[in-house]
Amino acid sequence: MSAGTSDILAPEQEPAELARFREQWKAEVRERLGQAATSGAQTQPVPGASATAERAVSPARSDASAKAAIITNTVSASRGPATHVVAGAPTAITHASHGQSHLSPNLAHAVEVYRKAVFHEQHSQLDEALRLYRQAFRLDANVDRAYFIEEQRTQDRFATQPASHKKVPSTVSVDGVTRDVLKSEVHQDSKNRSFVVSGFLAQVLKSFPENLVFEPEDEKEGLPPINLIPDELLLQILRILDYTTIERFAAVSRKARVLSLDSAIWRDFVQLAYKPPQIADDESTTNIVELYSSDYRRAYIEHPRLRLDGVYIAVCHYMRMGSSENAWVNVTHLITYHRYLRFFPNGQVLSLLANEEWQPHTVIPMLKPNLRMKGFYIGNWSLSGSTVYITNLDEKHLSHAHATTEPQPNKYVFQMTLALRSRPLGRWNKLDFIGYDSVNVEDGEAVPLPLKNERSFWFSKVKSWAGY
Repeated sequence: MSAGTSDILAPEQEPAELARFREQWKAEVRERLGQAATSGAQTQPVPGASATAERAVSPARSDASAKAAIITNTVSASRGPATHVVAGAPTAITHASHGQSHLSPNLAHAVEVYRKAVFHEQHSQLDEALRLYRQAFRLDANVDRAYFIEEQRTQDRFATQPASHKKVPSTVSVDGVTRDVLKSEVHQDSKNRSFVVSGFLAQVLKSFPENLVFEPEDEKEGLPPINLIPDELLLQILRILDYTTIERFAAVSRKARVLSLDSAIWRDFVQLAYKPPQIADDESTTNIVELYSSDYRRAYIEHPRLRLDGVYIAVCHYMRMGSSENAWVNVTHLITYHRYLRFFPNGQVLSLLANEEWQPHTVIPMLKPNLRMKGFYIGNWSLSGSTVYITNLDEKHLSHAHATTEPQPNKYVFQMTLALRSRPLGRWNKLDFIGYDSVNVEDGEAVPLPLKNERSFWFSKVKSWAGY
């Protein structure tokens, strides 16, 4: 063929196979357009509003690889906005009047795989989601478009239905997945054991076998003798231990974990810990446990409580300029002081402000209500949510052996407002300053004090102090 001639063959010069394919394709397009016009009887197209674009197919392509698309924009006289209908594609036929979409088996399977990939991605299972995305695009390159069209069409169909006839769509929405993830799962023992677990631990217990035993450290050895002890006796032993020892025992094996979840164990801790002033006078432990799906262990770990088995210590620093005989030398002193807070179950609190001469290992054994030294205060405390209120901090003066008169009462008392924090979960080992005030005893006027040098209190456990 010469350079000046066109590459497109005349109709009489085309191969018979290509001509037969073109006629078959045109017949299929006319049939589908006729079906769309029949089903959309209520939506009459406006004359002259349809535009058809045909793309020529190269003779070198086979019937299996040839694809054509006709995009028809049908403007409805009654509804106003244009309805876009894709016809002629080998994968989908769309009925504009009913919003229905009939997918080919291959594309329907690809859309289903794509939907599963979206579900895994929403659950942060990225490896599985990536594998399914690849599988879906191998099945059909336009699966993402088909999926979003199906999702939009499903939402439109259910949005137009009356409220009384709405059904839950089969597709998974983002809101539905979020609600399922946030919903706590509750696991109850199948052997009538009083044990309720919620949250992530409930999901872990689902993978445990039905009959659990203590496994030997060496698989070649037989079962350890602890399996001869009845579970009831083991539970009685666990009930006399502290919660730290119980959690360490639970980390030994799955059998130990299940035993440590018995509600009777954690009910004792909750009832001992959560009583006034840890909670309000009109609040009960039953109301607290209900907030955590009746899981006593979770309530004890997650519900705020002040630790009574130790002392909260804040290490504070500030800089002070010193004097020097040499004008070229600047002397700066780093001053360190400690604040101590010890809480008692009866609502009494001890506060001590001591300089660096009094180190914690010296102060802690002395921190008792009968202590008398400069910077020592006794007051009252209460807990509301995660906020600690300390009031009536009154300084206790040193008593002189030869004093004949009683010491005069203080004109000022102090009050603190602290935020209770837990780092990590369940420790409740940090107190942050919210406010520190000086209160005039006569008129009750409170004057805020600067908190420039104050630091957070951190908990330090004292083994010899009781926790309840």
